[in-house]
Amino acid sequence: MTVSLDLTAEGARDALRARSASAEKPSLIGLTRAELAEALVASGVVPERQAKMRVQQLWHWMYVRGVSDFAHMFNISKDLRAELDKHFTVARPEIVEEQVSSDGTRKWLFRFPPRGAGRPVEIETVYIPEEGRGTLCISSQVGCTLTCSFCHTGTQKLVRNLTTEEILAQLLTARDRLGDFPDRDTPDGAIVPAEGRKVSNIVMMGMGEPLYNFEAVKKALLIASDGDGLSLSKRRITLSTSGVVPNIARTGTEIGVMLAISLHATNDDLRDLLVPINKKFPLKDLIAACRAYPGLSNARRITFEYVMLKDVNDSLEDAKALVKLLKGIPAKINLIPFNPWPGTNYQCSDWETIEKFADTINNAGYASPIRTPRGRDILAACGQLKSESERMRKVDRLALEAMMIAGHGEA
Repeated sequence: MTVSLDLTAEGARDALRARSASAEKPSLIGLTRAELAEALVASGVVPERQAKMRVQQLWHWMYVRGVSDFAHMFNISKDLRAELDKHFTVARPEIVEEQVSSDGTRKWLFRFPPRGAGRPVEIETVYIPEEGRGTLCISSQVGCTLTCSFCHTGTQKLVRNLTTEEILAQLLTARDRLGDFPDRDTPDGAIVPAEGRKVSNIVMMGMGEPLYNFEAVKKALLIASDGDGLSLSKRRITLSTSGVVPNIARTGTEIGVMLAISLHATNDDLRDLLVPINKKFPLKDLIAACRAYPGLSNARRITFEYVMLKDVNDSLEDAKALVKLLKGIPAKINLIPFNPWPGTNYQCSDWETIEKFADTINNAGYASPIRTPRGRDILAACGQLKSESERMRKVDRLALEAMMIAGHGEA
């Protein structure tokens, strides 16, 4: 079902005016502490002697309390709040649409204002609630360059990289919508407890290839894991790459988060077809980079993602080849039932085939969970994200429903 936003006509006009104004002002979201201090001083809003104190105050309001309006920063003087508002913004992106799946999964369509001479762009972000955890799937690019043949997202051409602000804004806005920030009257110094958070984990598995937007993703994840702000554990942050080998080691040393590899095949011929980046970074180079991943251990395993495609990569021989390929790497192998989308030529492996595939891997000593498809009915499942700037026609939605009813991709 689609949840319509509760905006009155007057409220919608106010939101539009605020977005228009904020599009003309730089955002403080996504700046490092040093950059934030520099911006405040360079603008003349804050004298240099006060910069450190003001940075600490703003960091707390933006990332602990989740405030998106300077007017609500109550321990800052009214005059200074007015000056901050004149020069900067901490506003959220526009929520064009919010959809809620029958299984509780939520998908948001966000619209960001123009950057420079560009135009507004739209991206999708997905929240998956589970027992004991809530995972937010974040996008790093508008569109994608990788053209993986089984992925709906890959059929949308790359428009541009997202900025650090736009990556973080997905997390901040999701927490807003889920009521995951402290109440506005919480005393200074209060933090969101580690337990009970609605967003406990984030995965860079949305639209785009994170390692083709390395610097912005790095800054965003370091801010998300900052202990004095959003304070997400790096053990609860996973970055998924299709295999941009030169940036894999940098991910471990410079970001220090968990790594996932979008693998899907055990030989170069098939992976060239399924994941064309393999032609540039073949399996031997990818697996070597995984073996050398900084911090790799049994406690910090690499997750290998493997989409199950009927009669393509799902034989027992494929399972044995997968075990051989990953031998000696501390790893978990996520088996992903293929999620259908209109126009695809692939089908999901039969459930019995997936279970036998998983048994082969488990018997070799690897954890091999079968990912439960979530949010399929709102095209929020793995491989289904695509900016609504390329909106799905009604006939395509009906085609998807027919595919689901017929059992294609059923798990």
